[in-house]
This record gives sequence, structure tokens and C-alpha cells, in this order.
Amino acid sequence: MVIDVRGGRRNGGRCDRWIAVVLLGLGLLAWPGVGGAAEPDLRRSAVVRAVERVSPAVVNVATVVRERVRSGFPFSGDDFFRDFFPDFFNREYTRNSLGSGVIIDGERGHVITNHHVVSRATEIKVMTADQQEFQARILGTDPRSDLAVLEIDAKEPLPEIRLGDSDDLMIGETVIAIGNPFGLSHTVTTGVVSATDRTVRSGDMVYSHFIQTDASINPGNSGGPLLNINGDLIGINTAIYQKAQGIGFAIPVNKARRIVQELIRAGEVRFPWLGLELQELSEDLRVHFKVPREQGGVLVRDVHGSSPASRGGLRRGDILLRIGREPVASMADYRTALAQYTPGNRVDLELFRDGATREVRVVLAPFPTDLALKLVARRLGIEVESAGRRLAREYGLESAVVIKEIRRGSEAARSGLQPGDLVLKVNQVETPDVEAFRKAISRYHQLPSLTLFVRRGAIIYSLTLPF
Repeated sequence: MVIDVRGGRRNGGRCDRWIAVVLLGLGLLAWPGVGGAAEPDLRRSAVVRAVERVSPAVVNVATVVRERVRSGFPFSGDDFFRDFFPDFFNREYTRNSLGSGVIIDGERGHVITNHHVVSRATEIKVMTADQQEFQARILGTDPRSDLAVLEIDAKEPLPEIRLGDSDDLMIGETVIAIGNPFGLSHTVTTGVVSATDRTVRSGDMVYSHFIQTDASINPGNSGGPLLNINGDLIGINTAIYQKAQGIGFAIPVNKARRIVQELIRAGEVRFPWLGLELQELSEDLRVHFKVPREQGGVLVRDVHGSSPASRGGLRRGDILLRIGREPVASMADYRTALAQYTPGNRVDLELFRDGATREVRVVLAPFPTDLALKLVARRLGIEVESAGRRLAREYGLESAVVIKEIRRGSEAARSGLQPGDLVLKVNQVETPDVEAFRKAISRYHQLPSLTLFVRRGAIIYSLTLPF
């Protein structure tokens, strides 16, 4: 029984229909997405929340590169024309480029980006998400990992990102990339972790232990953060692999953390030193030392005294099988595995000795500079000294490094080097004196080869020797 809208009583369904309409309306208002009350909560997904939290710490890195190029003007060798028409012979070109970065320390203004973003820059500007602009200076860069640390001065602490853990990544988990591709500021892309521990070759460089993702990472994204769904930094995006389509790579944050600490402390990443002289394990050596065929390894040919290896108990004739978690089957494996550490790190080594495997723990050290000349003499067969004033002046130099002696049958002798040759540079480091030569050798002691820039008379040439 219901009340008639005109005041009378009657049976029937007219009012029933009105009640049903009212109830349906109330139900629709309560339904998510219709009334609008619950809609923002549903739209603010985990990705949205992560981006909102992290975006203030993501910055735009703008660089200016100025290069002076010598012209091919036909009279470029004539001093008269150079004096009166200098613009014909030297032109300055300016290039601008954009990259990304992320603030890891808001108090000190420390920003991580890629080495290749800032490596040749003559001017660097950092712009924050709220449009503050700062001049930046480079604290240190590391081309082997493609990482760089910048410093900016701000009057107040800046937003900073929270560092995550890249060792527990799951294949298929959601990741978020933020950056400035093609100058489009604060662009967000999402994807998944496609793979971990990837090795990527770009030009002459080989980069290892990268995170692979299908989140779009284009030029301009370089240096920006790769986040997990919680908004934690798990990697630094890098666009070094130019052939990538639908494939992106990032430097794991656990690797970046170690390198960044070294860059802030020393301005460069010092390659750790074990103090081993090694050689490849040939089949004859494998048989002689009774190494199982399924085992890899490299032979310890010698151990430097007072080195980490010596203190750890390694000795001549040991077979080095593993550094940390990395198997070592070749000299290239040895250098790659050791490159994951810095001086001061503790690392476990696995050895094969007297028919059995064993583990030792060592503390890696920086290469001792005073060992550099001995290392060059041992590996290359070269002894150097400071050139006398008269010899230096003959070449128009204030000081120079001269080859004093060359060991017969050495790499240097076979290459044609002679006593009296001047060594101007080691790789790209100038060596005006013996101390600079020591430092250059210390810096490159781990490389498989060295390039020496040598002067003999009026001729300057470069020579690459196995090291």
C-alpha cells in the first residue's frame, strides 16, 4: 500500500517506479567514477604518485660546447695571412645540447647525469622543475660507467630522490623513466624491466651490468632517473646505444652509488689494484697445473710485494677463477670484473691451487704511483727520465720526458722506439715531466694497451703497445 501523490490511497506501481528511480540515482552517485568523489583516488595510480613525488628532483641539463676549428684556407701556413686575416684560419663553433639529471643530495646540490652529456661542455646549466636555473660545475666524470656528478649552489635545500636497490629487480616489474627527450621537459614513459646484467658495446667502449627496459629512452633522457613503482631510484638512464628501438638501458643504482661516492671524493674513479701479473691459461698450462677442463681461469704469473694479493695469500702458480660473483676465464674478464669495484672494497677471490679450490678475501687498494716506472720497465721494457734543459730547449719545451733505455727484445724494442725519443703523452694525458708520466701510468695501469705520443726530431707519431 502506498500514498497517492494526489493524497489518496491506491494500489499499484506508479510510486514504486518513482522509488526505484530515486534508488537507482543514489546508487549511481555512489558508484565509483560517476559522482566524481572517488574518481581522483582511482586515477592517482602508483605510477602517478611516484611521478608526483620524484619530478621535483629531476632536472634539465643544458650544455654549451665551443670548438675552435682550423680552416683549410690555402695560405694557412703563411704567418702574414694569419696575422692580418685571422678569421679565415680559425672559426669558433657553438653547439647546444640537452640532457637530464637527478638531484641525489639537496643540501649540497649534487646532481647525477651521464658522462657523455657533459664531457665536452664549456658551460653547463641546470634547470629544476620549478624553473630555477643554476650554473653547474663538474665534480667528476667516469667514461667507463658513463656517469658524472655536477654541483650547483642553491640558497635553500633542493628536493632529492630516494635511492632504491637494483639488486632485487624482478624481470617484468613496472619501471618509470623521466627525462627531457628532444627538449620536451619532464616527459614520463613507463615499461617493464626486460632484463638485467646486460653488456652493451658503443664505439670503443663496453658497458656491463646494465638494466634493459622497454620504457622509451631517447636523446635527452640521458642522465634521468629510472624508477620502480614505489618511486625509488633504481637506475640512471643512458642513451649510448644509438641503434636501440624500443630498447632502453640504465646504469644500476647500486653500481652508480659506488662510483658517485668516488667521484665526489676524488673527482675520478680510481681503478682498484690487486697487485697481480697474469697470463691467459693455455692448454699446456691447464695440463701442467691439473686444472679441470670445465674450469676457466687465468694464471698468476707473479705477485707484487706489499700488494692486496700478497697480503691475501695469493702466490705464483695460482689459478684465479672468480672475482666476487664474476667468473674469470680471460684477461678481459679479469679487467671487467675488477672494474666493478673501487679501492677500499673487500672482495672474495676464488682460486685453484694444488688440485683444489679455495676462497680468500682481499681489500683492494689504489695503484701506488711509485710503482709506475717499475711497471713500465717490466711490461714495456722502457726506462724514462727527465730530459735535460738543453735537450728540452732544442724542442722548444720547458721540460720533457725522454726514453733513457730500452730492454732488448721488449715490446718497446720491437716497436722501433729508441733511446732519446721524447714521450709527450700517454693516451690523452700530457707528460711534461716524470711525475706526470707516473700519474698517467697509474691512471691507465689496468688497460690492455697504452698509446704513447712520441717525438723524434721534427716527427711526432703515436704508437700503441700491449700493456
